[in-house]
Amino acid sequence: MPTQDRAGTRRTDCRPMTPIDPPKRRPPKQSPRIVPILLAALVLVSAAIGTYVAARQTSLFALDRIEVEGAPPAVVAQIRASLRPYLGKSLVRFDRAAAARRLSNVAEVADSRFDRAFPHTLKVRVHTERSVAVLRQGPDAWLVSASARVLHRLRRPYPRLPRIWVPRSADIAVNTTLGGFGAQGVAALAPLRPLRIDADVREVRTGNGDLTLVLESGTELRLGDSGDLRLKLAIAKQLLPVAVGASYLDVSVPERPVAKYHPQVAG
Repeated sequence: MPTQDRAGTRRTDCRPMTPIDPPKRRPPKQSPRIVPILLAALVLVSAAIGTYVAARQTSLFALDRIEVEGAPPAVVAQIRASLRPYLGKSLVRFDRAAAARRLSNVAEVADSRFDRAFPHTLKVRVHTERSVAVLRQGPDAWLVSASARVLHRLRRPYPRLPRIWVPRSADIAVNTTLGGFGAQGVAALAPLRPLRIDADVREVRTGNGDLTLVLESGTELRLGDSGDLRLKLAIAKQLLPVAVGASYLDVSVPERPVAKYHPQVAG
């Protein structure tokens, strides 16, 4: 407030001002229900972890049944024997990749898929190899698939499939893939079914690098080398019905197929 001194001089009182602090904001009150919810969640997570660990380590989900689909009885027995080490062990710990490696020892199994049917069953679905030929080496014989896989040794009577002869120097073992003449012969036979070629093949000749299918009728289907086999066979499919009685049908050059007939002897 302004005042006057004795001399009449006007003066103003200056007083220091104290800063005023803004009102402090109070933190929002937490709902008392959050703590029980968090505790319940922790309990559930702990219980789930405990159940999982128990399932892995105990017999809670022990495997006691193996169901196999897609294979004949003899192959089913081999599959179950290969997977027998998993019996009594937890399905939770089942290793699909390791099981597939085990089944690779079964020659007839081309691929496999596993489904765990809890609590105690393992379902196995397989695709088997497709047999296309009887591999011959001297007195011995093996069944061979379209992938050139040696499936198993054969005893007489042999199945009614084309024969592929290989030299005695060739190494043949079950559950291995053929090479050389054997593989060439399989390569000539494998497309017949996909191309729906209705021709009964008796034998496959693979000498001198040329492939020849000898039909039950006696006609030779000459394919030449192993190049463009599907094209050559597709052309042969169109020509075989009109080449009945031919001694051979040569499609080794697909652009110029040739058929030769036995000369008829005049009476």
